[in-house]
Amino acid sequence: MAALSASAQTESTTAAAVPTPVVVQQQQQPQLRFGYLSCDSALHALPEYAVAMRNLKDLRAKYDAEMKRVEDEFNSKYELFLEGQKDFAPSIRQKRQAELQELMEKNMAFKKEAQQLLSKAEKDAITPLKKTIQATITRIGQQKGLAFVVNTDGEAMPYLNTMMGVDITEEVIKASK
Repeated sequence: MAALSASAQTESTTAAAVPTPVVVQQQQQPQLRFGYLSCDSALHALPEYAVAMRNLKDLRAKYDAEMKRVEDEFNSKYELFLEGQKDFAPSIRQKRQAELQELMEKNMAFKKEAQQLLSKAEKDAITPLKKTIQATITRIGQQKGLAFVVNTDGEAMPYLNTMMGVDITEEVIKASK
């Protein structure tokens, strides 16, 4: 009995010491494909972009002309004030100084408002164009089975192996038109 139990222990330790072969199946992982493009190039290539920039340029010119007009008005009033200030009674001088101060504050407020309105007008003009490009990128990315698309603008991508990706700039430009 002792021999049998010793024999059983030997077999169990021997079986435990020999590793069972593990079958490792290597799964074929799909190759990750990505696209890349310059969104700025695609945006600037749109005909609507040129129209939007022309409209913004015209609007900016109108604001610039109005700022020039109010600046000239202020300068002429200031010159008149300087010429006549020695002849003005103290109360008239204070009144004119207050008028000039108020005019200067209004001019500064107008310049600030004009800058804000121009920024808003630019954003309003560009946003639909960017949405068009984004929709086109999404469609092309799905058609080509791309995992993602990288925007190469702004030096955010210091290195990009073009052999592993697909440049879709021209396709986006053509499809967006």
